[in-house]
Amino acid sequence: MLFAQILNGDLGCASYLVGCEEAGEAVVVDPPYAIEEVLAEAERLEVRIVRTLETHTHADHVSGHGRLALEHDVPVSIHPAARAEYPHDPLEDGAEVTVGNVTLRCIHTPGHRPEHCCLAVIDRTRADEPWLVLTGDSLLVGDAARPDLAVGAAEGAEGLFHSLRRLMELPDGVEVFPGHVAGSLCGVAMSSRGSTTIGFERRFNPMASIAELDAFVAESAGVSAPKPPNLARIVELNLGPFLGAQPAPAELPLPTPESQLLDVRPVSDHLAGHLPGAVSVPVSGTSFSTKAGFVLDGSTPVTVLAADASEAGRAVRGLHSVAFLDIAGYVLGSGPEVTQQATIDELEGLIDAGATIVDVREHDERDEGYIPGSRNIPYRLMRACCPDLPDDLPIVTICNSGPRAAIAASMLRAKGYDARPVVDGGMADWLARGATAVSFRRCGN
Repeated sequence: MLFAQILNGDLGCASYLVGCEEAGEAVVVDPPYAIEEVLAEAERLEVRIVRTLETHTHADHVSGHGRLALEHDVPVSIHPAARAEYPHDPLEDGAEVTVGNVTLRCIHTPGHRPEHCCLAVIDRTRADEPWLVLTGDSLLVGDAARPDLAVGAAEGAEGLFHSLRRLMELPDGVEVFPGHVAGSLCGVAMSSRGSTTIGFERRFNPMASIAELDAFVAESAGVSAPKPPNLARIVELNLGPFLGAQPAPAELPLPTPESQLLDVRPVSDHLAGHLPGAVSVPVSGTSFSTKAGFVLDGSTPVTVLAADASEAGRAVRGLHSVAFLDIAGYVLGSGPEVTQQATIDELEGLIDAGATIVDVREHDERDEGYIPGSRNIPYRLMRACCPDLPDDLPIVTICNSGPRAAIAASMLRAKGYDARPVVDGGMADWLARGATAVSFRRCGN
């Protein structure tokens, strides 16, 4: 058997190639929209991709099944409950897909979505029982799927409870390879590890150890994590007609006037000089695609501001992966607008001078301690909230360590505010030095 895990660290997503060396064939499970890495891995393993298997309709990233079908004539299988509008073969509970000596057996595991399936992988040269299972977004390393992306949270949680029970019937030694690792929005407490075992999860995964349905639903349905940005559009693309490759963006002398400008250079470069109206989300930072999805308007074209064509290309690929397909082009270089930043040492003086402090962390992070009098607007809500902030004094944005504060400040500056991010440090440093702070504990914590 041939097996390869292909991780997208930006989105926390995993795709898989499973095949037979003797037959020279493989299937791809949950391919990314950027299929080039999958094709390169297939070439390295000297196998031909003969089918795409989708564990479910993804809500956090665009699938590559359309590109594989259109560019390489690869058919697609997915559970009928997905109601996919593209040509596909039904992948129902108990169905098997075989390549040479390797069989993938479908286990219908609704909960994350009604159509969700896991795939038990059997190498007939070793045994007739599975030795690994691809669990998609159901069972994760140290966590379980969120149930609120396709149906009501309680309904999804009830389905997930029964699905996890079914997976726990597999032997302890069966290896588990999930569709997501840390960095994804499709779970809450998942690990960064790429695999685990049924036995380990049975013993240590808190969601797998809840024996009562009501208790499981109460815990699972109480998820408070933000939903993936651009969710509806991503699902629409993944269910609809096959989506092919997008044209390569062109270099522009200036941003098009109707587009939104996304600066993907490092934060230090953005602060030193950028074009007016640019929002800063560095492509070199963590979770670029997800962060960009939160701050951009999905109905407006995007112009990318980058240091060079390679950096622009990486950013465009990341934007495509979360359904931002209307890319006007890219511009290179810096610009005349400079952003003044605030330091932790200056923060107390700015507060005394009347500056507005905006804490851009999530609400649960703020509970651990915050600056008295500060406002809490998570950076991901900054565009949607349109906050009524004073425009006659500086606004200082702060998070735990700097990256989100820089994003939020750039969004506010694009609206005309004198926003100054705390970039080299954050609330962790403020609290560590014993500065004035308020902590809040929710009941039951």
